[in-house]
Amino acid sequence: MQHMFAIHPIAACRHAARRSASGRETSTGRTEDALTDAQQIVRYDDRRAILLFADTQAALEEGTALIEQMLGDRARGGLLDDAVRLLDHAIAPDAVLVNVQGEGGAALDRLLERLDAAARRDRLASVVCLSHALIDLTAARTFHPWVDVQVDEPMPARALALELAVARGRVDLLVAEERGQPADLLQLSEEVGRIARTLAALSAAGTAAEREPSRAAEGVAAPPAASAVRVLIRARRLREQYFDFQLFADPAWDMLLDLFAARLEHRPVAVSSLCIAAAVPPTTALRWIKQLTDVGLFVRVADPRDGRRVFIELADPAAAALAAYFHALKRIGVGLP
Repeated sequence: MQHMFAIHPIAACRHAARRSASGRETSTGRTEDALTDAQQIVRYDDRRAILLFADTQAALEEGTALIEQMLGDRARGGLLDDAVRLLDHAIAPDAVLVNVQGEGGAALDRLLERLDAAARRDRLASVVCLSHALIDLTAARTFHPWVDVQVDEPMPARALALELAVARGRVDLLVAEERGQPADLLQLSEEVGRIARTLAALSAAGTAAEREPSRAAEGVAAPPAASAVRVLIRARRLREQYFDFQLFADPAWDMLLDLFAARLEHRPVAVSSLCIAAAVPPTTALRWIKQLTDVGLFVRVADPRDGRRVFIELADPAAAALAAYFHALKRIGVGLP
């Protein structure tokens, strides 16, 4: 497997222009050799260059089929043990695909951390395909929205995610980031922003005018019993016995309620558990968790007993808003324990 990768000619020209303009990293023989090698493997056609890393040969072949047969692009890469080195030597790839069929191990840990750093520093988008068992490990290592985690998704869904990853990188070169998001991700971002604004307004509105006089002096609504929150969660799930659950998919609200109940119960919530509470596919739930953390409703907390896992908690303002919400339910006569 080559250590350098075929790259799209536009990306190659852009990278070369940056090198020439900056005048950096051209004084050593090592960098000049790398540039020479890259120029030798450029293919002047419309296929994009996707870096592919996998934990087994079978996973590598599956990823290659996705990239080359389904998308018609070029796949270059190797196994996880050598992934970080190969990634560091690659010049301007269009995107990265990671396909993991097993546990991944320490090599996957290192690669995930490197991909998260590349997303922040280099605006490199990646798609990571893995099983539900690796959700907590992945969430502890990657959090940038440009690292798209696909959990037990079929091949067509992975192909679409990879197309969006490539589009992100290309659009980012042409327009401002906020105008270059794919439509579905932009809609998600706007929806999360709306939820954050609504909760903030609710928290602020739950003051003297709408609270009982006995609570007004304290300035906060009394938190409900955890059992009351669990009743509301069960009531939401009850609808699925009578209607298609997709009619009522609202992962943000479901996760807010679950985290609120856990806070009242003094119970930590792992990312994998929160994905289940969201009542949507894990891939969708992970995107919501990232967005809700970005807007300050969720907080990531390291597991003190396991460095490969993080917990998700409600931010204090979000908890205050939910306490005010349950106080308002009680005030209007909604029967909760």
